[in-house]
Amino acid sequence: MSGATLGIFLVIVVYIAGMVGIGVWFSKKNNDVSDFYLGGRKLGPLVTAMSAEASDMSSYLLMGLPGLAYISGLADVGWTAIGLALGTYFNWLIVAKRLRRYSAKAGNAITIPDFFSNRFRDKSHALLGISALIIVIFFIPYTASGFAACGKLFSNLFGISYIPAMLTSAVIIVGYTALGGFLAASTTDFIQSIVMTLALLIVVVFGVQTAGGVDVVIDNASKLPGYLSMTATHLADTNSAGGYGALTIVSTLAWGLGYFGMPHILLRFMAIEDDGKLKLSRRVASVWVVISMGVAIVIGIIGYSMSKIGAIETLSGSDSETLIIKTAQLLSSHGALAVILAGIILAGILACTMSTADSQLLAASSSISQNILKDVLHLKISEKATMAAARLTVVGIAVLAIFIARDPNSSIFGIVSFAWAGFGAAFGPVMLFSLFWRRTTRFGALAGMISGGVTVFVWKYLIRPIGGVWDVYELLPAFLIACIFIVAVSLLTKAPEQEILDEFDSVSNS
Repeated sequence: MSGATLGIFLVIVVYIAGMVGIGVWFSKKNNDVSDFYLGGRKLGPLVTAMSAEASDMSSYLLMGLPGLAYISGLADVGWTAIGLALGTYFNWLIVAKRLRRYSAKAGNAITIPDFFSNRFRDKSHALLGISALIIVIFFIPYTASGFAACGKLFSNLFGISYIPAMLTSAVIIVGYTALGGFLAASTTDFIQSIVMTLALLIVVVFGVQTAGGVDVVIDNASKLPGYLSMTATHLADTNSAGGYGALTIVSTLAWGLGYFGMPHILLRFMAIEDDGKLKLSRRVASVWVVISMGVAIVIGIIGYSMSKIGAIETLSGSDSETLIIKTAQLLSSHGALAVILAGIILAGILACTMSTADSQLLAASSSISQNILKDVLHLKISEKATMAAARLTVVGIAVLAIFIARDPNSSIFGIVSFAWAGFGAAFGPVMLFSLFWRRTTRFGALAGMISGGVTVFVWKYLIRPIGGVWDVYELLPAFLIACIFIVAVSLLTKAPEQEILDEFDSVSNS
């Protein structure tokens, strides 16, 4: 191991030790499952904002987005980023405060399935069970993408095989999550958002200097057909411009719809201590998301110029997602300070991954241990046993995610986009109608949840491959179909009971 590699290794070890230390510290503060899964609703505005966005900005921020920009230019990543920025803002604006108040009012719900079940007084537990199952189905591959990102990082950096690298990363993430629960995950996510920001800034400055300046970067990119266009995309295989029409733009913007159904983000809204401070959280979160995604896209464009002059190797396919890793390795050859900066960059990739994986593990764990075992199967277990079950469930879900992540050639961006569509379509419409349409019924919510989740699979694997006008991101049609089912079935079934309507009105008027 070279001196530079050893230095980077030590920086990452210090960072990881800090995250695990936070998990150990907060393990003493979890008195019951409410603390473990929702932190006792004690999050401050800054931690709420930054932990929500750090848990959102998974490995695609420092690996997926730069890699896609490097290969295809602005259009794909640009419209995706715009959709995500709009989704972030409107989620904070219209959902955050309402969900915080409604979840507390509806039986003090501590999970998303709890909220849906309590909101509609679903004594059959069908809503609870199906929503918990959906969380498990889509969070396992989502978590797997995080483990895969860490595996790629350590494999490329230290020259070790992918599987041991991925397994080591998974053990670390599972360790502090199982120990500290929601408060540990939220606190580490806040710290990780800072590390991610530093990593992005360091890469941009170093990348521009290495490539020969801003003018050189722009000149090189402008020579590639469709690379800097928002209405065309660059086709690297043929070095030509591909079409990027209105339908594709709308489809890509639909990424923003996913926010309304993301359990790990919605839980942050439910956990804030003072909903009067959500305006500050919204502003901080929205600004950070816009800046971080913009910088990530710029890094991809800078990366092309770095490859052109031979500073880093030319990357293709899923290897493009290692762009920032290659940049950090190049930086580490420029002295002791550069080694520390390279270590911060690579810790930033870890931060992206860990901040999302820990939140996903908790949400999936709560769905099994709290919602399925206790609420659906009615297992009578003590509070201490429930905590043990919660921690064991985190480990069990991680094992399944590890199995999925065993393929080093899988695309992080591809896995994330599918899971994002699943949550956005299955939960997004139900969440919005639950909060804002008092006539929504239990059967309407159930129909929307099932139709949205099923359509994601059908559209992606059966309809979208047809191509042409059917080549639309599966989230958009699935979201619309779920909305139609919610409205139609709600109107065709018996109106909600007066108790449910009174509760809805009390939240609306508060």
